Amino acid sequence: MDPRHWSTLELPQVLERLAAHTSFSAGAERARNLPPSPLPQEVQERLETTTEARVLLEARPQITLGGVRDVRPQVEAARRGVVLPPTDLLDVRGTLTAARTLQRTLTRLKHQFPRLADIASRIAPCPDLIEAVDRCLDERGEVRDEASPRLARVRRELRTAHDRLLDRLQRIISSTKNRPFLQEPIITLRGGRYVIPLKADFKGRIRGIVHDRSASGATLFIEPLSVVDLNNSWRELQIQEEQEVQRILADLSTRVAACGAEIEHTVDALADLDLAFAKARYADVLNGTAPDIGYPASGNRPHIRLLQARHPLLDPQTVVPIDVVLDEGTHILVITGPNTGGKTVTLKTVGLLALMVQAGLHIPVAPGSALPVFEAVYADIGDEQSIEQSLSTFSSHMTNILSFIDRADERSLVLLDELGAGTDPAEGSALARALLETFRQRGATTFVATHYPELKAYAQLTPGVKNASVEFDPETLRPTYHLTIGLPGRSNAFAIARRLGLEEEIARRAKSLVSREDRRTEDLLADIHRLRLRVVRERDAAHAARLEAERLAEDLQERLSRIEEERTAILEEARQQADDELERLREEIRALRRRLQAAGASLEAVAAVETDLEGLEETVEAGAVGAGPRARPSARPRPGDPVWVKPLRTQGEVLSVEGEKAEVQVGPARVRVELAQLVLQPHLEEKAEPSRLTYEVPRAETRLDLRGRTVEEALERLDRHLDAASLAGLPWIQIVHGKGTGALRRAVRDFLRTHPLVASHRPGEEGEGGEGVTFATLA
Repeated sequence: MDPRHWSTLELPQVLERLAAHTSFSAGAERARNLPPSPLPQEVQERLETTTEARVLLEARPQITLGGVRDVRPQVEAARRGVVLPPTDLLDVRGTLTAARTLQRTLTRLKHQFPRLADIASRIAPCPDLIEAVDRCLDERGEVRDEASPRLARVRRELRTAHDRLLDRLQRIISSTKNRPFLQEPIITLRGGRYVIPLKADFKGRIRGIVHDRSASGATLFIEPLSVVDLNNSWRELQIQEEQEVQRILADLSTRVAACGAEIEHTVDALADLDLAFAKARYADVLNGTAPDIGYPASGNRPHIRLLQARHPLLDPQTVVPIDVVLDEGTHILVITGPNTGGKTVTLKTVGLLALMVQAGLHIPVAPGSALPVFEAVYADIGDEQSIEQSLSTFSSHMTNILSFIDRADERSLVLLDELGAGTDPAEGSALARALLETFRQRGATTFVATHYPELKAYAQLTPGVKNASVEFDPETLRPTYHLTIGLPGRSNAFAIARRLGLEEEIARRAKSLVSREDRRTEDLLADIHRLRLRVVRERDAAHAARLEAERLAEDLQERLSRIEEERTAILEEARQQADDELERLREEIRALRRRLQAAGASLEAVAAVETDLEGLEETVEAGAVGAGPRARPSARPRPGDPVWVKPLRTQGEVLSVEGEKAEVQVGPARVRVELAQLVLQPHLEEKAEPSRLTYEVPRAETRLDLRGRTVEEALERLDRHLDAASLAGLPWIQIVHGKGTGALRRAVRDFLRTHPLVASHRPGEEGEGGEGVTFATLA
């Protein structure tokens, strides 16, 4: 693939933005030099690695490459025998330590992130080198005393000599005999030796060696003769310490050189992981999606399906998404329309997104998009006029096209802006058609932006070629940037001229100079566009009406469910009141029995009264229940009992009872429900008028596709689908939500976790859709 065409399509700018999301220089270098791959298997691996990185960073945002440095220059210096300073050694240690931690983490998660774990397996953390640097250097880069026995001994002796030296000097400056001769009673350093400040007027009063003089000449800094030997001993120990420290640093540098190959492999692996994490972060910024990819088999055309595609370098808040869908029989698209209408942006969007996918980047498109893998992408876009080579715009365009026309084939993507422009219109149009025919015969997937009306007719009449247009609003004189495939662009010159104030007479005269065929074609296009706009408006209105009807139906169902629940509650309350009243009457009956017996009445009289009381009791029980039959005290449903099914909010009839579950007939479906979820209903003695509360069992399928929907819309559909699946007795359903940023996936799984009809759920396995699908097992 020719990098010159990558620059035309602005891939370097995208890679620069990608590099801004890396964590260290080697990863940034890898991002800036990331080439698109022409190999489908490699492209698929790259996209899946990016997907793994997005899922990993979403689940474990604390994973970073903090502390990692590109230490390959330090390794090379150590190989040349350079003694590395402590800061460089700490950078090597920090890089290896961070690499070891990352490797351990990804190895534990290998079953979830196999591609990232494979990259991490290339890390060689050199534990002996890490331990040696930790033992010899502290976090400030100072060599520790315990780095070697000799250094520990020298530093002990050094501290002793230092203390003895300062103690002797302190006694000299504290002496009352010497105090008049001193400028100040202090000890200071000059030339690496301790001295005291002597007034110049008293030179010789304290015998010693002069090391310095103040700027005014009033003070001499002398080393008293009595401390010269102590100063010498202290300085000799300092030199020994420096030599031992250099020896230790040289030994550590030698260890770095010995581990050089492992360190370089580790930095390479870290750069690849850094690149994968940067791709994941950039994908989140773009709200990107991994499209399906394919490769054209012999005789088949590449299939391009870009849904809601956005140019990644444009402001996502203002850019207008476009749909670019080519059917299997189309491989050339002729785009027409006004200037600044978006033709060039469309070409660059298609080309740049193709390159990004082949570089392993997720792209700003809707789920369900697809792109083939091209072996080459050629672009002739923009004003290529060259003053240096004395080439006109036309000559420059032709030179560029001729550089790749012989190489373009069915595995190539060709993007041509203003084909044939810059020369005589008739000749330019003829040349453009000839070039397009050449690319068509070679089988290259070609997008061309043009103003030539002859190319519209060519696209309409030639197999494998299709028209497309960018829309323009003649009322506002502004482009809408929408791309319409299947219709050629319209000329808006007269409408724009009128809006800008051109006299009507001039506009009519100009229009009369246009041929009758061209006027009829333009009027026909205008009618088609008006009809299309009306169809779109009616479709949108029908969609809005359908959504409103669904909302009203759901509201009504909810209200009916609440009414039924309230009715059940009222009946229960009435039954409880009746039970209380009945119990009170029974207590009165028992009290009457006790009084009769206490009064000593004859047994015959007591029996007669009891008979009357039993009749009264039966009357009370019958009246307490009211018109309907009374529920059994056990409240345990039996086959044939009508019940209210709480989870489904509808009525049913018990078919059988096994343990704590019952099989219930609900409409045309049979469901198994816990007894605790059933409420007994009264039997109707005679067939009643059909209830207005009905439950329509929806059509149930094992697969539900939620891609492209908002979280709220998706959860509503999922709830309805679960009800339908449960009524139909389905054991499980497959929910397709896509991978994307993971927001819809999390919402779906959180919803399933608490849904009463779901027993369990799991993500898809490899070959089932992975993290893009969830399987729910119904209770």
